[in-house]
Amino acid sequence: MPKGKAQAKYIRMTPRKIERVLDMVRGKRVDGALTMLSFSTLRAARPVAKVIKSAAANSGVLDSMHDAYIAEAYVGPAPGLKRVMPRAMGRADVFTRRSSHITVVVDRVPQGR
Repeated sequence: MPKGKAQAKYIRMTPRKIERVLDMVRGKRVDGALTMLSFSTLRAARPVAKVIKSAAANSGVLDSMHDAYIAEAYVGPAPGLKRVMPRAMGRADVFTRRSSHITVVVDRVPQGR
């Protein structure tokens, strides 16, 4: 079975929040990780679960997800949306609404693990 890789780009959530969810599931089996994410109250759990399902489908283990584990899971910054907030005395502050790129790689569980 080849490795399956999937990416979700331009997710409107900060990489820091998504990293918390990826730390929970990194190295786990796919079926266990999806179960954990379905009960998670974190908002980032939904896009991470979608990427994991997509990576499992790309590797061809969607029917036997207990044979696969999450080999790699990482998040990187995407271009942010610059916004302006009015401040006192006619001034303005620029702040960035951050977004993320999520990448997940699924591989077969090695024998003896």
